[in-house]
Amino acid sequence: MEVVVNAAMSVDGKLSSYERRQIAISGPADFDRVDALRAESDAVMVGVGTVLADDPSLTLDDERRKERRSAAGKPANPARVIADSRIRTPPDARVLDDEAETYLLVSEAAPADFVTEMRGAGATVLQAGENRVDLETAFAALESHGIDQLMVEGGGEIIASLFEAGLVDRLSVFVGSLVIGGRNAPTLADGDGFVEAFPELALESVEKLDDGVLLSYTC
Repeated sequence: MEVVVNAAMSVDGKLSSYERRQIAISGPADFDRVDALRAESDAVMVGVGTVLADDPSLTLDDERRKERRSAAGKPANPARVIADSRIRTPPDARVLDDEAETYLLVSEAAPADFVTEMRGAGATVLQAGENRVDLETAFAALESHGIDQLMVEGGGEIIASLFEAGLVDRLSVFVGSLVIGGRNAPTLADGDGFVEAFPELALESVEKLDDGVLLSYTC
């Protein structure tokens, strides 16, 4: 399975403010690029923190792209994948609606009543890992469900975990022309950080887009 991480950040590396409120970092051209990347992917993934902060639908905006997917024999929208080690997904989250299939990744320690509730809300629950989600095992399960290209949209905790596990194949970062600041504002890769073995990236292209720059890497 190919894992493609996509994010938009400020020039100081922040994904949003310290209040975790969504900020418009990019513009129309980048929004369309992201929608196109979603359309070519089998599933779109975020961490539960993004679900709680933004309540995204993770569906396509362009109806023509939905029609082209349907014409190719695919679901109109790619599947949604939520990583939730802390059992915080609300049963009324938009990612659990019937617009697309949703996979919820939880650990083996997830309470049985939570798993039942999420299945009742429409999610396919995949359990991997003893106390937190084992991403490598969970991704193997996703691949068995036909997910060949997974687009990851954040946030910083899940992106850091993916780099730590060596699971990122491509990285696209839009750098917007603004400074957000804040030592507690989320960054592209949060978590504990790397001390000795840093993820290696190979810069493939640089493109001016909207009022910013799109950086594309292979990993």
